[in-house]
Order: sequence, then structure tokens, then C-alpha cells
Amino acid sequence: MQLTGIHHLTAVSADIRGNHRFYTGVLGMRLVKRSVNQDDVSAYHLFYADAVGSPGTDLTFFDWPMPREQRGTHAITRTYLRVTGAASLEWWARHLADQGVQAGAVEERDGRLTLDFEDPEGQRLSLVDDGGAGDPPTPWDRSPVPPEHQVRGLGPVMMSVPSLRTTDMVLTQAMDFRPVRQYAHPDNPRHAVHVYEMGAGGPHAELHVAVQPDLPPGRLGAGGVHHVAFRTPHDEEYHGWVRRLTEMGIRNSGEVDRYYFRSLYFREPNGILFEIATDGPGFAVDENPATLGESVVLPPFLEPRREAIVAGLKPID
Repeated sequence: MQLTGIHHLTAVSADIRGNHRFYTGVLGMRLVKRSVNQDDVSAYHLFYADAVGSPGTDLTFFDWPMPREQRGTHAITRTYLRVTGAASLEWWARHLADQGVQAGAVEERDGRLTLDFEDPEGQRLSLVDDGGAGDPPTPWDRSPVPPEHQVRGLGPVMMSVPSLRTTDMVLTQAMDFRPVRQYAHPDNPRHAVHVYEMGAGGPHAELHVAVQPDLPPGRLGAGGVHHVAFRTPHDEEYHGWVRRLTEMGIRNSGEVDRYYFRSLYFREPNGILFEIATDGPGFAVDENPATLGESVVLPPFLEPRREAIVAGLKPID
């Protein structure tokens, strides 16, 4: 069994209308699914991605009225969004400035050109030159971002732990990640970032683990990340991951059918929530691909409660 890359990443927004405006209007991603948190139907679950919601392109948000994230360790700390080429990063630097978004300078990090910035709620984001690696995305023809500069997908993802040893054991022995290199953390050169890869490797298939023992524990909030999900391509392998984690004594959720994909949740030893998710069946299972994300859709088990659920949601357009 082999995980093939980042599947999606889910963060928290306390301003879901502003969130929608930023990710579609500034970052030019498509809202491909307008649904609710299946465990908390009072909250939206919005999925931004390429034009068709390809696995590996989904950046998703729970709509929770929380104070800002308390930054620290035991947390996912930076989400990278892939583009291709120095010209794209230069375009993005100008575009973000025009939109009033503060960003750092384009700089080389871990051998790749990178541009750091934050969303309006403080989520730490970076655009990174992926050199064309990863599955080709489907550009969104209604994006305000030209097709050649659109976000191609997610990865790498950076997380912070106070101690590497037990996290390394889970990544390498349970999940078959490979440690490949390390580099100095951009915020503090005394902190090492350890790079792990899965599948065929490349930025879309990397997890960067920063060891930061002197940071306080983080606390989830608006602008923070709830979990990261990794891709498993086939149902047969998905069932195999459930068996493997259980046999290794790693507490997990068991199989969870999210309708658009199947999920398996567990926490690595430093408390960060991981998910393994299948590539299919995908977001077009209950919507016309031409109108993805334009109305609230619910998985079948929530449809009998549609009227009450929708009445509790605020408009975002």
C-alpha cells in the first residue's frame, strides 16, 4: 500500500463570507462543494479546488465562530499552494499587492522558489514553484486568475512537533513515508525541518515536520488548520489502511463514508489529526460539474433534515 500525496487540508474560518470572497476572488480557486460539516450541521463545510475538485487540490474550511488560532507546536503551521515557474510567482507577488495582501519576497526555500503570505484570518500560506510535478489540474475558466497562474494543488504541508521520535515512527513504520532531507526553518534557523515524502515524491507528496521544542502548544482557532488528509487511490487499499493501523495499535476512527470520499482518521503521537481519504467517488456524484458549489448540497443521510439545516446557514455570496 502506498499513499500518493496530499488529498486535502481542512482549516477553520470564523468569517465564512470573507473566506469565500478571498479564496475565490483573490486566490481564484473554485468553490466546488457547498455543504455542511457532517458532524456539526450548524457549520458550513466549503471546498475550494480546481475546476472539477480533483483530489489533491482541495483546501476546505469549517465555519466555526472561534477566536484566532493560538500559534505554537503540536499543530499544522503552513499550507503550500503549488504554481509553476518563477513567472507565476512574480505574477502572484504583483496580484497580492494589488489586492492589498501583504506578502514576503519571493525567495528560495528547500530548493524551491516560495512566496509567503496569510489569508485575512491569519492562516499561513505559501505559493511554491512545483516545477510542474503532480497531477495536472483542470483550470477554472471563470477564475479571475489566468489559467497559467492558477493554483495547481496542495503541497507540501508543514507541521510542528516538540519531539520527532514518535512522529517519525508513525510516519515511517505505519504510513510508509520516507525521510529524504532536512533544512533550517525560515523563522528560526535553530529549528530543523525534516522532509518526508510518499508515493513518487515531489512537493504534492511531501510532509515537512518542524521540530520546535521551545514553542508553546498551539490552540485551534480561526486561521488554524484542523487536519490534513493523504490520498489512497483505491478502496481495497483504503480497507488495508484501516487494518494496518488497527493491527499496529494506533487508535483510529474506523471507516467513515463522507459520500464524496471515504475517510479514516487518527492522531499522530504529537496530537495532530491525520486523515487517509480515497480519491473517489468525487464531487460530481450529486451535482452537475457545470454548477458545482452553487447551491447547498447534503449527503443522502442528511437530506431529510435539509430545511432545518439550510435555515441555520448564513448567506456567503
